[in-house]
Amino acid sequence: QVQLVESGGGLVQAGGSLKLSCVASGRLFSIADINWYRQAPGKERELVASITSGGTTNYADSVKGRFTISRDNGRNTVYLQMNSLKPEDTAVYYCNARSSRPFYMYDVWGQGTQVTVSS
Repeated sequence: QVQLVESGGGLVQAGGSLKLSCVASGRLFSIADINWYRQAPGKERELVASITSGGTTNYADSVKGRFTISRDNGRNTVYLQMNSLKPEDTAVYYCNARSSRPFYMYDVWGQGTQVTVSS
């Protein structure tokens, strides 16, 4: 089973960069698909980026070319590098680990970290 803790959020100007980290505890991190979601006030939670246990990545159209997701299984950590930030990126960002493998199914979330981008 996996537990997640996010960090790295903060206040930045438009055009700036932040790098979010999600540190996992547990021995099954390497088999999980990892997702970054975000939620702004009054809006639905949306999937921003994902990386499978095999390393395949996907991005929302709104962040493609600006954000990069990566994982370091040796450190039980996933990262979200965010460049060229825009005010519309302002949201709480959540790390999610999900596994659908038989006998090892789980779906866990971190506590969230606030990202605020000023215009």
